[in-house]
Amino acid sequence: MVLLEKETTAAVPARGVGVLRKLVQIVGELLITLGVILLLFVAWQLWWTNVESDAKQSEVIRNFAQDLGGSAAPVAPDPTPAAPPDYGPPKIAEAPGHGGTIGIMYIPRFGADYTRPIVQGTSTDVLDTLGLGHYSETAMPGATGNFAVAGHRQTHGAVLDNIHTLVPGDKIYVQTKDGFYVYVFRNNQIVLPSATDVLLPVPTQPAAQPTEGYLTMTSCNPRFGSQERIIAYSILDHWQPASAGPPAEIAAQVAKALGKG
Repeated sequence: MVLLEKETTAAVPARGVGVLRKLVQIVGELLITLGVILLLFVAWQLWWTNVESDAKQSEVIRNFAQDLGGSAAPVAPDPTPAAPPDYGPPKIAEAPGHGGTIGIMYIPRFGADYTRPIVQGTSTDVLDTLGLGHYSETAMPGATGNFAVAGHRQTHGAVLDNIHTLVPGDKIYVQTKDGFYVYVFRNNQIVLPSATDVLLPVPTQPAAQPTEGYLTMTSCNPRFGSQERIIAYSILDHWQPASAGPPAEIAAQVAKALGKG
């Protein structure tokens, strides 16, 4: 009888150890599952959203090229012009409705294949899919004042991933149905998300009246975070109408983007 009682007493800790081991195994499996889900989420954010956005943006550019019709064919430019011809005041288009295509942006600093659509609006349905979003309260390309756009860095097409690599003097080209607007990069700035004064007609200067055209590009900072905003400022240098063809330095890029290369 005493022997039986001793065996029963010894079995209690053994069962407790077994339950604990089972609990540890379940927790471990849950952690592995959560880790796999997290990795899949990161892959979706950093890879698949870019794949989807790139496909949609290519479609927007194709539609833009179709809307241009015959004017999409680049004119053979003078390879060594002494200076940009004076075509008079830039032609300013009316802003399209939300989600409407304004034009295309070319930034050679970001690579020979960098071709991104500019779409009206900065809500998630635009920025997460269609490309660069135009702040609707700001000026249109070529206008006196501030033409401001926003874009993601690491996800959803990563349209401004390399914004930090711009150096003073870099040219940024904006194509609309009316022609090409050439901006020259000046400087960048890191601000808090609440610093909306970067969108003013003269960026960061509430009392100033604009006398020239600005291009302001905004994106998240740092590259894998959103605690700040990185702002890139450029100044309008000149423009040329669609009938004159694209600037010589991006003629091949434009032809390729519009399906004529």
